[in-house]
Amino acid sequence: MSLPESYIPILLQASVGIGFVAISLIGAKYLGPQQKDTTLQKNSSFECGVEVEGNARTPFSIKYFLTAVLFVLFDIEIVFFYPYAINFREFGMEGFLAVVMFVAVFFMAFIYVWKRGALDWDK
Repeated sequence: MSLPESYIPILLQASVGIGFVAISLIGAKYLGPQQKDTTLQKNSSFECGVEVEGNARTPFSIKYFLTAVLFVLFDIEIVFFYPYAINFREFGMEGFLAVVMFVAVFFMAFIYVWKRGALDWDK
């Protein structure tokens, strides 16, 4: 079984990437600084000379995470517009209607999120 010649650049790039990661990890392990003194003071976090106050694991508001997820969701929507923007003349009316339906679904989702108050920081 022979490998098609069109896969050779992909395999070469993948092997270079994997090799770079392996060499970087091994090099960091053996060439990096070795920490022998593990006192509490040396292991504590350092913020520009300011003493640490409180616990770093304080809970965030769920609003923060909800806003982040909504941002990612609506940001990914923009990625789907790129092929349409490049080839909109080739898609014709059928492609235009498909994009209008796509936008309508996301617009309805946006209205739903807005009406539910997910975008209000005061609540």
